[in-house]
Amino acid sequence: MLPWERSDSVRAAADGSDLPPGLLRPAEARLEEAVSLTRSIGLSVIWTGVLPLRGRRPATLLGAGQVENVANAVRLNRVAVAVVDSQLSPVQQRNLEKAWGCKVIDRTGLILEIFGARARTREGALQVELAHLEYQRTRLVRSWTHLERQRGGFGFLGGPGESQIEIDRRLIGDRIAKLRRELEEVRRTRGLHRGARRRVPYPVVALVGYTNAGKSTLFNALTGASVLAKDQLFATLDPTMRALKLPSGRTVILSDTVGFISDLPHELVAAFRATLEEVAEADIILHVRDVAHPDSAAQRADVLGVLDGMVKDGALDPAWQDRVIEVLNKSDLLAEEARVALEAKPGTVLVSALTGAGLGALKAAIDACLSAGLGVHRITLGPAEGAALAWLYAHGEVVDRRDAAEAIHLAVRLSDEDRARFENRRAQAAKEAGGLVSKA
Repeated sequence: MLPWERSDSVRAAADGSDLPPGLLRPAEARLEEAVSLTRSIGLSVIWTGVLPLRGRRPATLLGAGQVENVANAVRLNRVAVAVVDSQLSPVQQRNLEKAWGCKVIDRTGLILEIFGARARTREGALQVELAHLEYQRTRLVRSWTHLERQRGGFGFLGGPGESQIEIDRRLIGDRIAKLRRELEEVRRTRGLHRGARRRVPYPVVALVGYTNAGKSTLFNALTGASVLAKDQLFATLDPTMRALKLPSGRTVILSDTVGFISDLPHELVAAFRATLEEVAEADIILHVRDVAHPDSAAQRADVLGVLDGMVKDGALDPAWQDRVIEVLNKSDLLAEEARVALEAKPGTVLVSALTGAGLGALKAAIDACLSAGLGVHRITLGPAEGAALAWLYAHGEVVDRRDAAEAIHLAVRLSDEDRARFENRRAQAAKEAGGLVSKA
């Protein structure tokens, strides 16, 4: 296996500026992540190397001496697959396979393999296939190098090699077009689902974060669900939704989304737009971070970079950061001094999804965020309006209640939309009650 770290690499911060030197990923951290990605698809890692690179060679990416050194390691260890932790051009990939005598895949190909193995729903499978075909379309020349390259009889027509490549390229293009149509249908269906949720409506809280930050474990701890949660990169891909009851009595929909990763392939960002739309539509975004990870700050910048990229594409509103709560997960792995320091950090909630520590504070933070823009409405109900009282408790936050002999006086924090819906429901109930009385 060959993870590659650029010695002069610079990573961009979420605001477009360069990260300070302290946030550059060290080679050892990139190596560890690449090894974890490789093992997550069942490959055994028998050799690793970190190769500093001063410049990208167009033919092989690496220098001639580095290529030869790796070739010796491949022969000595009988390596079947070499993974390069960087993006390779089709020419670079083909030349390295010739030089090393084994299959070579780059970071994009590796992540596509993982996504292909993990996608379970029809939507996930469509998105992975689309990303894979987009990636493979530029690499068709590698699949047909055994065919003839001589020209045809008229002196300018391609031989059978070129003909087969063109046929495959056309077939892949047709399949891509079909997949895009099917994904548009998926997006339309998701839009209908979101419209149905708005009519209920329950606020949506979306979990986002770097892969293996503990999103699924936190999702299970909050909702009591049984979503697959492993100490593994990209353990879950398909979004899952569950209802969550908050301390105020308000119900929200919690959505667990796909994890992000540094240098996320463009093909995957584009293909998983339907999934990322759940983040765009969320009322609150919980940015889950592995606070115990040595690269936690750099991982945060990677996630914010993807979300800011969605803003540039018009898929996310520019004010999205106003509704973000940073959830510092895996606090049980921190020393006591570090925990105390982070607990005092404004705008964050320190939790441990594994032990349950801090989950009450997180629910309260969600409640407070939802309540920040709501007005307090004073409502008086009759003793017989039990259904209306239950509705207010389910959809609003009752901040004051006084029970009298003739009426129930409430102070309820509600959105303007919910207040209008409540009045419509109340008027409809009164109308139906009046109809029953007149018939009697």
